[in-house]
Amino acid sequence: MAQCALAVLLYPGGIDVEFPDAAGPLAACSTPPMRHRNDSRQRNEPLRQRNEPLRQRNEPLRQRNEPLRQRNEPLRQRNEQMRQRIAAAAARIMAKDGVGNFSVAKRKAARQLGAPDSQALPDDAQIEAELRAYQALYQDTEQRDRIQSLRRSALEVMQALSAFRPHLAGAVLKGIAGRYGDIDLQLFAEDVKSVELFLLNQGIPYAATTERYFAGDQSRLISLLTIDWHGVSVNLAVHPLNDERTTITATAGGRPIERAALAAVRQLVAADD
Repeated sequence: MAQCALAVLLYPGGIDVEFPDAAGPLAACSTPPMRHRNDSRQRNEPLRQRNEPLRQRNEPLRQRNEPLRQRNEPLRQRNEQMRQRIAAAAARIMAKDGVGNFSVAKRKAARQLGAPDSQALPDDAQIEAELRAYQALYQDTEQRDRIQSLRRSALEVMQALSAFRPHLAGAVLKGIAGRYGDIDLQLFAEDVKSVELFLLNQGIPYAATTERYFAGDQSRLISLLTIDWHGVSVNLAVHPLNDERTTITATAGGRPIERAALAAVRQLVAADD
């Protein structure tokens, strides 16, 4: 049989194949058999056969558990309905009463609905979705004006505290801050004393407390300084300088806290205007 004459060309983006004329040596090449599409199924067949006895042994257990699953289904559905009701009520509390903490809002809503705190509580993402829907439906213009005003105030504070690499976080950044909402800023400094000294030199009074955050998998007990900026409450979470490029979460394994640096907030304010 004649040899197949194929030219393989190499170039920076990959490879190309140059086929000779059909009348040349390629015409003598026999077509290689195509791989059967069921090869993978055939390769997996021994594994399926080995697992079959285990599946058969587990089948009686699955059948015994099925009535329990069916009996629990109404309870699961009731819990899901209650979870949705709590999420909607928590969203109204945050939008109308200015409660900015998801945990506080959901537990208050659960009490109002007569549901135990530990039962059927929605997660923050579910409440946030309900909050956005409520604000879009009932507070559209009010919400837009509120966010514009709070973001302008946040930009002013960030410019004043630019030496401490401020980042905007929380409800103002997300656009879901309710009435009387606070501004949440993350600062990154060598130590909290430098921030406190700056505030004192500027004649800005503050209240100090502590909160726990997680930088990566490391727990951090950081200082939280609260100031009043022209009638708006601003929370300054002072993180170690080295944590600026680290993912920060409120709980171990929780969702990363979204944040925006000074340049990004300038763009947000410009877009809002």
